[in-house]
Amino acid sequence: MTTAEAADTAGTAGSEGTGSTAGTPGTVGPDGATGAVRRHVAGLTPEQLPAYVLDLPALRAHAAAVRAALPGRVELYYAAKANPEAPVLAALRGSVDGYEVSSGGELAHVRTVAPDAPLAFGGPGKTPAEIAAAVDAGVHRWHVESEQELYRLAAVLADRPEAVVDVLLRVNLPVGAGALDSVALAMGGRPTPFGLDPDRAAAAVRLLTEPVGPLGPVRRRLRLRGVHAHLASGLAAKEQLALAERIVGWSVRLAERHAFALDEVNVGGGMAVDYADPAARFDWAAFGEGLDGLLERHPGPVLRIEPGRSLTAYCGWYATEVLDVKRSHGEDFAVVRGGTHHLRTPATRGHSQPFGVLPVADWPHPWARPAVTGGRATLAGQLCTPKDVLAHDAPAAAGLRSGDRVLFGMAGAYAWNISHHEFLMHPRPGFHYLDGAPQGAPEGTPDGPR
Repeated sequence: MTTAEAADTAGTAGSEGTGSTAGTPGTVGPDGATGAVRRHVAGLTPEQLPAYVLDLPALRAHAAAVRAALPGRVELYYAAKANPEAPVLAALRGSVDGYEVSSGGELAHVRTVAPDAPLAFGGPGKTPAEIAAAVDAGVHRWHVESEQELYRLAAVLADRPEAVVDVLLRVNLPVGAGALDSVALAMGGRPTPFGLDPDRAAAAVRLLTEPVGPLGPVRRRLRLRGVHAHLASGLAAKEQLALAERIVGWSVRLAERHAFALDEVNVGGGMAVDYADPAARFDWAAFGEGLDGLLERHPGPVLRIEPGRSLTAYCGWYATEVLDVKRSHGEDFAVVRGGTHHLRTPATRGHSQPFGVLPVADWPHPWARPAVTGGRATLAGQLCTPKDVLAHDAPAAAGLRSGDRVLFGMAGAYAWNISHHEFLMHPRPGFHYLDGAPQGAPEGTPDGPR
């Protein structure tokens, strides 16, 4: 059996599909790979591995289904930090209302890829140069993190008499003891560097609404539109809805106390992605229904969400091959090309990355082929550190052999772009974007090592 034939018969690798719809996985298996992805990986030479492979039709289908699940008065922005690759940003353009960026570099990059798209500019440490560049770029919405940021914005506007800035105040709301204890990342509800405490938010509102104040005459060109409160990542639909209800309710009361028009409330992103159970998807249909009810109770403001990981994670794979299999103190280890310097997510989050195996029948060497002899194995990378582990003690590795290929799923977000690329100076991976090439034509657009 050839590698290509094995791609469609690998038991742990799953079956063909067309990608996920909102809340419903479109593929079977721990890596979630479509047949197109398997065939493409099977056709790569060993020297072309490791490689990132992204299924753009699956990404577009998933994003369109998410958009369809949301009410019309909910704007969908993509958090570019999750995966800023140009083909990914372009594939999402038809389904998202805009992009959230968190640095001057992201802003310039997204502007190049999607020059007509509205941008929201966030982040707790905007430099004066970034603020000036963002004003000049005509950023659609500012997520203001502090009173000093308002003063810096005012200083930039003083030199640009025609510029107008629309502001959402980012607020670190209290959410009750223990409410966010179980989430993977909490940006609010506790001491953090993100946003304004509620009392300081009130002070910022006064700066923006008083007829005369320390912001001077440019105050009228700093237009308060509403509130932003991204408090946590890793919440299921029910918990996300409860948090959105709290954020909107608090924002409405703030606007009533200070008599300003609440045009918008951004309730953030952070929709749960479960690496331990890839089939357990965020329930976008239930979330959309819940937001519809929330808007009925609060008919004034537009709601905005800004997911990242939950849009792109399922549409990307990190493909590699097993270089060696060895037994150490009674446990099996499979060493693969690449490692956490390419895919840092499992190391930072402390999980095992889901994967499937593409068996390779050919073994051209005269010595015995190393193989996993126990019922499970740890998949490690090439780095000189015991922390370079992609999957711990995984039963899916039973029977894995040197030369077999491995597809790590859920690698479409917070993967290459957050990894420590230069450690040990190994070659960088290739990047392949599958986009529905006609049958018989080469699939994918290899971006090559970078």
